[in-house]
Amino acid sequence: MAELLRNFIGGEWVEPSTGEYGESINPARISDVVARFPLSAREDVDRAVAAAKKAYDPWRLTPAPRRGEILFKAAEALRGRKDELGRLVTREMGKVLPEGKGDVQEAIDFAYYMAGEGRRLVSEVVPAELPNKDARSIRVPHGVFALITPWNFPVAIPVWKVFTALICGNTAVLKPSSDSPLCAVRLVEILEEAGLPAGVLNLVMGEGRAVGEPLALHPDVAGISFTGSSPVGEALERKAAELHRPIAVEMGGKNAILIMPDADLDLAVEGVLWGGFGTSGQRCTASSRVIVHQDVHDRFLEMLLAAIAPLRLGDGLEEETKIGPVINEPAVKKVLEYIRIGEEEGAKLHTGGMQVTEGELEHGYFIAPTLFSEVEPQMRIAREEIFGPVVSLLRCSSFEEGVQIVNDSHYGLSSAIYTRDVNLSARAERELDTGLVYINASTIGAEIQLPFGGYRHSGSGHPECGGRMGAIDFYTRIKTVYRDFSGRLQRAQVDV
Repeated sequence: MAELLRNFIGGEWVEPSTGEYGESINPARISDVVARFPLSAREDVDRAVAAAKKAYDPWRLTPAPRRGEILFKAAEALRGRKDELGRLVTREMGKVLPEGKGDVQEAIDFAYYMAGEGRRLVSEVVPAELPNKDARSIRVPHGVFALITPWNFPVAIPVWKVFTALICGNTAVLKPSSDSPLCAVRLVEILEEAGLPAGVLNLVMGEGRAVGEPLALHPDVAGISFTGSSPVGEALERKAAELHRPIAVEMGGKNAILIMPDADLDLAVEGVLWGGFGTSGQRCTASSRVIVHQDVHDRFLEMLLAAIAPLRLGDGLEEETKIGPVINEPAVKKVLEYIRIGEEEGAKLHTGGMQVTEGELEHGYFIAPTLFSEVEPQMRIAREEIFGPVVSLLRCSSFEEGVQIVNDSHYGLSSAIYTRDVNLSARAERELDTGLVYINASTIGAEIQLPFGGYRHSGSGHPECGGRMGAIDFYTRIKTVYRDFSGRLQRAQVDV
């Protein structure tokens, strides 16, 4: 029976003002209704923001090490419930179980990491130019944050945002995707059980226009963190600019793997399988373009087709499944439309290209892993984000041409190169114009202790994860403090 969810506002689980509910569906078995979630409205957003605003002063004045202790307890709880939560991730959004558990493990890693920041939150102390005076910068929180998260990493990405916002002394309202609300509820329950004070974190569920936009643009919200589609993120950026409100957006990608003639082709095939078809291609860092040097193109294509053939579609909770469903029916229609476009553009379809409805697969949203070759850089399937299990092979005649193809993109999130030439790998680090660069690895697999984010239309330049150079710089403001203990007027730049 589907679990009935409630919003979490001011430390209480409450029904939505509308009295209306939507359904979260298992994409592998659409008859399985995972949960019924609130279809909230502006009134619910107003209540949640008011609760976060009320809790802000007591929370920001709580010493950061004490804040960290609460987050550490939550990290311990996440670790203890990894298997349970991993299965929930798989059931609610479809990724195979090892990836579902990996989603939770990423949340665990980040939770421990950010709890430790309670005893760091590094700032600066520098020499003053005048005697009997000191000079330093300190980090201070912004206030109430609007945190808007996607369905494809329904535990990890909320943890990225929530734990960083809270350790820095902000309070927050979390709006999760309507395709994975139960995962967000479980996370908030864990933080509640860890002793998080009422109002510090609030949860409001519902559709984007009814909840997400009113939340992000609420007059009492001090900052916005959004992960999702480029059109929605860019619209929020424009509106936030008018409000002079800080915003971090992490959006799409058209990520490329560049394969050189000296590459370990067996390793490169594994990287393409993982990057292109992991999470059914539903990652912002998915390897949707593979640029292969002409000297090894045909051999690599043959190897890749042989590796794709045995991949089994199915329910991610079944051990033998290698590729799960896409998230919903609109996703199926979008991916199939791009496959049609690719064929019309003249790309050669080698495998896949269809929705699979045989046997048990008829009960879910399954698309066969799809591979195109003879793809040209100007084709739409080589330029637009598909967000499904579709990989395009392109040719290049040199390293320089390959890099040019990688960089000639609306996006700039992740890229990779396979080569055994150490000098070529060093040049790739310098020349590949993306926020993430991998050497002899796929375009997915970032670790939490370094910043995560992209260039151009992939993001705003405020990365997630990491320490001081990552999210902490976004979730804090810098206040510069000069203290003069000379007992007399000293004029900087004058009395020198």
